[in-house]
Amino acid sequence: MFLTISTTGTPERPATDLGFLLHKHPEKAQTFSTSHGTAHVFYPEASAEQCTAALLLEVDPVALVRRGKGKGRGGAPDAALAQYVNDRPYAASSLLSVAMSTVFKSALSGACKAMPERAAEPMPLRIEVPALPARGGAELVRALFGPLGWSRVDAVAVPLDEQFPEWGDSRYVRLVLEGELRLADALRQLYVLLPVLDDAKHYWVAPDEVDKLLRAGEGWLADHPEQKLITSRYLSRRWGLTRQAMQRLELVRLAESDDLEVESIDNAVDETADTEERPVPLAEQRRTAILAALTAAGAGRVLDLGCGQGQLVQALLKDVRFTEIVGVDVSMRALTIASRRLKLDRMGERQAARVTLRQGSLTYTDKQLKGYDAAVLSEVVEHLDLPRLPALEYAVFGVARPRTVLVTTPNVEYNVRWESLPAGHVRHGDHRFEWTRAEFRDWAGEVARRHGYGVEFVPVGPDDPEVGPPTQLAVFTMTAADTTDTTGKPDATAPTAPTAPTEKEAKAA
Repeated sequence: MFLTISTTGTPERPATDLGFLLHKHPEKAQTFSTSHGTAHVFYPEASAEQCTAALLLEVDPVALVRRGKGKGRGGAPDAALAQYVNDRPYAASSLLSVAMSTVFKSALSGACKAMPERAAEPMPLRIEVPALPARGGAELVRALFGPLGWSRVDAVAVPLDEQFPEWGDSRYVRLVLEGELRLADALRQLYVLLPVLDDAKHYWVAPDEVDKLLRAGEGWLADHPEQKLITSRYLSRRWGLTRQAMQRLELVRLAESDDLEVESIDNAVDETADTEERPVPLAEQRRTAILAALTAAGAGRVLDLGCGQGQLVQALLKDVRFTEIVGVDVSMRALTIASRRLKLDRMGERQAARVTLRQGSLTYTDKQLKGYDAAVLSEVVEHLDLPRLPALEYAVFGVARPRTVLVTTPNVEYNVRWESLPAGHVRHGDHRFEWTRAEFRDWAGEVARRHGYGVEFVPVGPDDPEVGPPTQLAVFTMTAADTTDTTGKPDATAPTAPTAPTEKEAKAA
């Protein structure tokens, strides 16, 4: 990652004053150790007329993965490789922001004992970032930096390949900023907006990030027209933190505009204010989509295969249209938690007659699961090793054969929108794989063809125009009462399994 800061000067105010303000001597190349690599500060040019300071961050991709504690390892080989092969060593991101806060800490605060008056006044600046990820394109770059006092905001899209212009532009831009600003203000803007434009952070966003945002955004963020976008992205779209930051920024804005006396902005949060609706959690959106699909299918008797701790079973029980609900899971611990969640021991007789929790492995056939209107596999398939999927397919579609089968699974393409998820990692440590939309459609289409079902796909969550929704839902509907692959024998790709697992086999599953 590379960033340059340039200024011009006169004999009375030489450009080399930049070295005093940055607290880095122009005649020395300095090296600093960071948590994910090595930062170098050097001056390609240093004269009274022109001075340029460069920050070069060498990212150690192995250290970056190790600091992620191996989250998401396992599964497809290309997923593991993606942890190491990504744009982090080259494109400006939160890694560069953290390096700036380490290397230019005093400059960010505006402190300079040698030249306090120089640090407090605007100076001609030119800042260049050769490779800046911009999720939102060059227009968003201009929308973020334009209102901040720069006379020139030049964001030029970087082509995917200069030899093949027909391939179009990449998501990266070459950024050049020119104008007269205080150096501290310019650095603070970069500190906040680099990770905002990348739309990702390489570290967990804790509550203290609100304080960091307000300190770095002092004097410009409260009145910025894109304040909500900046705040949300910087805080990884964590609703509680975003709401807190927005409320505190509003108090700052009121204090500045109306001369209100606020003794402690940092702690003055209006607990009763609720200026925006709380985002609906993805798990709740997923259950809502499943309930809608089951209702549309006219299902009354439903299997929840891989029911886990019973969240979906609980939602199904609230709707009297679902007359019989069976939750199946291989984990007795999960079933015990589900039983407590549902309060089965205190449930009325009529309500208790509607629900059953059973231990079982989904890769084994079970004749007691035949004859149901619908089966749900919600966030289940990605927890199985790929070689075991044919066994699950045969057990559900070949033997149980409900009229409707619903399958949800993560869309790996959407993972780039999770700012707290490091590149190349899956969403949960137990996920053996995560499919793209095309991969999921290919698998679902083949399953439907082999077993006499039709299949439709429904997005769950915000359907991003570039990467699709966070969750994919396939709705399988039986189109034939009997087919070649449903005569009681598994197809060539499905391994034969016993009708019931032993306790040892269930634990292994």
